Amino acid sequence: MWKEFKEFAVKGNAIDLAVGVVIGAAFGGIVNSLVKDIIMPPIGLLTGGLDFTNMFVVLKPSGASFATLADANKAAAVTWNYGNFITLAINFLIIAFCIFLVVKGLNKMKKPAPAAAPVAKDCPACTMSIPIKATRCPHCTTQF
Repeated sequence: MWKEFKEFAVKGNAIDLAVGVVIGAAFGGIVNSLVKDIIMPPIGLLTGGLDFTNMFVVLKPSGASFATLADANKAAAVTWNYGNFITLAINFLIIAFCIFLVVKGLNKMKKPAPAAAPVAKDCPACTMSIPIKATRCPHCTTQF
Protein backbone atom coordinates (compact mmCIF):
# COMPACT_ATOMS: atom_id res chain seq x y z
CA MET A 1 0.00 0.00 0.00
CA TRP A 2 2.87 2.40 0.81
CA LYS A 3 4.45 1.68 -2.58
CA GLU A 4 1.18 2.42 -4.36
CA PHE A 5 0.80 5.65 -2.42
CA LYS A 6 4.33 6.77 -3.32
CA GLU A 7 3.66 6.01 -6.99
CA PHE A 8 0.44 8.03 -6.86
CA ALA A 9 1.97 10.97 -4.98
CA VAL A 10 4.98 11.24 -7.28
CA LYS A 11 3.06 10.76 -10.51
CA GLY A 12 3.17 13.73 -12.85
CA ASN A 13 -0.62 14.08 -12.74
CA ALA A 14 -0.76 14.52 -8.96
CA ILE A 15 2.06 17.06 -9.00
CA ASP A 16 0.48 18.92 -11.92
CA LEU A 17 -2.80 19.03 -10.03
CA ALA A 18 -1.11 20.40 -6.90
CA VAL A 19 0.66 23.10 -8.92
CA GLY A 20 -2.63 23.95 -10.64
CA VAL A 21 -4.43 24.35 -7.31
CA VAL A 22 -1.71 26.64 -5.92
CA ILE A 23 -1.60 28.77 -9.07
CA GLY A 24 -5.41 28.82 -9.20
CA ALA A 25 -5.60 30.12 -5.63
CA ALA A 26 -3.10 32.89 -6.40
CA PHE A 27 -4.93 33.70 -9.64
CA GLY A 28 -8.22 33.83 -7.73
CA GLY A 29 -6.75 36.43 -5.37
CA ILE A 30 -5.63 38.56 -8.32
CA VAL A 31 -9.03 38.36 -9.98
CA ASN A 32 -10.83 39.13 -6.71
CA SER A 33 -8.71 42.26 -6.37
CA LEU A 34 -9.39 43.13 -10.02
CA VAL A 35 -13.12 42.92 -9.44
CA LYS A 36 -13.19 44.62 -6.03
CA ASP A 37 -10.61 47.37 -6.67
CA ILE A 38 -10.74 48.00 -10.43
CA ILE A 39 -14.07 46.93 -11.94
CA MET A 40 -16.64 47.50 -9.21
CA PRO A 41 -15.77 51.17 -8.41
CA PRO A 42 -16.54 52.38 -11.98
CA ILE A 43 -19.72 50.29 -12.01
CA GLY A 44 -20.69 51.87 -8.71
CA LEU A 45 -19.91 55.31 -10.14
CA LEU A 46 -22.05 54.61 -13.22
CA THR A 47 -24.92 53.52 -10.99
CA GLY A 48 -24.75 56.69 -8.89
CA GLY A 49 -22.38 55.52 -6.15
CA LEU A 50 -24.22 52.24 -5.63
CA ASP A 51 -22.14 49.71 -3.69
CA PHE A 52 -23.31 46.19 -4.47
CA THR A 53 -21.72 44.67 -1.36
CA ASN A 54 -23.81 46.94 0.85
CA MET A 55 -27.17 45.99 -0.69
CA PHE A 56 -29.38 44.00 1.65
CA VAL A 57 -32.93 43.53 2.86
CA VAL A 58 -33.72 43.22 6.56
CA LEU A 59 -35.77 40.08 7.11
CA LYS A 60 -36.02 40.30 10.89
CA PRO A 61 -35.25 43.67 12.41
CA SER A 62 -33.69 44.01 15.81
CA GLY A 63 -35.49 47.26 16.68
CA ALA A 64 -33.22 49.83 15.01
CA SER A 65 -32.78 51.00 11.44
CA PHE A 66 -29.48 50.49 9.63
CA ALA A 67 -27.73 52.28 6.83
CA THR A 68 -25.05 49.67 6.22
CA LEU A 69 -24.74 45.93 6.37
CA ALA A 70 -22.11 46.24 9.08
CA ASP A 71 -24.58 48.13 11.28
CA ALA A 72 -27.22 45.46 10.67
CA ASN A 73 -24.77 42.70 11.58
CA LYS A 74 -23.75 44.52 14.79
CA ALA A 75 -27.41 44.81 15.78
CA ALA A 76 -27.88 41.07 15.12
CA ALA A 77 -30.58 41.64 12.50
CA VAL A 78 -31.37 38.88 10.03
CA THR A 79 -30.52 40.16 6.56
CA TRP A 80 -30.76 38.93 3.01
CA ASN A 81 -27.45 40.02 1.40
CA TYR A 82 -28.28 39.98 -2.31
CA GLY A 83 -25.61 42.60 -3.09
CA ASN A 84 -22.88 40.24 -1.96
CA PHE A 85 -24.33 37.61 -4.27
CA ILE A 86 -24.21 40.05 -7.20
CA THR A 87 -20.56 40.80 -6.44
CA LEU A 88 -19.67 37.10 -6.23
CA ALA A 89 -21.54 36.35 -9.48
CA ILE A 90 -19.58 39.10 -11.25
CA ASN A 91 -16.37 37.67 -9.72
CA PHE A 92 -17.24 34.24 -11.07
CA LEU A 93 -17.91 35.55 -14.57
CA ILE A 94 -14.65 37.46 -14.66
CA ILE A 95 -12.65 34.51 -13.28
CA ALA A 96 -14.26 32.15 -15.81
CA PHE A 97 -13.47 34.57 -18.66
CA CYS A 98 -9.86 35.02 -17.50
CA ILE A 99 -9.35 31.26 -17.25
CA PHE A 100 -10.86 30.87 -20.71
CA LEU A 101 -8.35 33.40 -22.08
CA VAL A 102 -5.42 31.68 -20.32
CA VAL A 103 -6.40 28.22 -21.59
CA LYS A 104 -6.97 29.60 -25.09
CA GLY A 105 -3.51 31.20 -25.03
CA LEU A 106 -1.88 28.02 -23.75
CA ASN A 107 -3.57 25.96 -26.45
CA LYS A 108 -2.21 28.32 -29.11
CA MET A 109 1.29 27.95 -27.68
CA LYS A 110 1.19 24.16 -27.77
CA LYS A 111 2.91 22.71 -30.78
CA PRO A 112 0.83 20.20 -32.69
CA ALA A 113 2.10 16.65 -32.39
CA PRO A 114 4.14 15.64 -35.41
CA ALA A 115 2.22 13.41 -37.76
CA ALA A 116 3.33 9.80 -37.68
CA ALA A 117 4.94 8.47 -40.80
CA PRO A 118 2.41 6.60 -42.94
CA VAL A 119 2.55 2.81 -42.65
CA ALA A 120 0.10 2.05 -45.44
CA LYS A 121 -0.88 3.37 -48.85
CA ASP A 122 -3.78 2.77 -51.21
CA CYS A 123 -3.39 0.64 -54.28
CA PRO A 124 -4.04 2.84 -57.35
CA ALA A 125 -5.92 0.03 -59.10
CA CYS A 126 -8.21 -1.42 -56.42
CA THR A 127 -7.87 1.25 -53.68
CA MET A 128 -7.21 -1.38 -50.99
CA SER A 129 -4.82 -0.46 -48.19
CA ILE A 130 -1.38 -2.08 -48.52
CA PRO A 131 1.94 -1.70 -46.65
CA ILE A 132 3.94 1.36 -47.69
CA LYS A 133 6.96 -0.71 -48.87
CA ALA A 134 4.89 -3.12 -50.98
CA THR A 135 5.66 -3.22 -54.72
CA ARG A 136 2.71 -5.42 -55.63
CA CYS A 137 -0.86 -5.32 -54.35
CA PRO A 138 -1.81 -8.59 -52.59
CA HIS A 139 -5.48 -8.03 -53.49
CA CYS A 140 -5.39 -7.33 -57.24
CA THR A 141 -1.73 -8.18 -57.97
CA THR A 142 -1.08 -4.81 -59.61
CA GLN A 143 2.61 -4.06 -59.67
CA PHE A 144 3.91 -0.51 -59.09
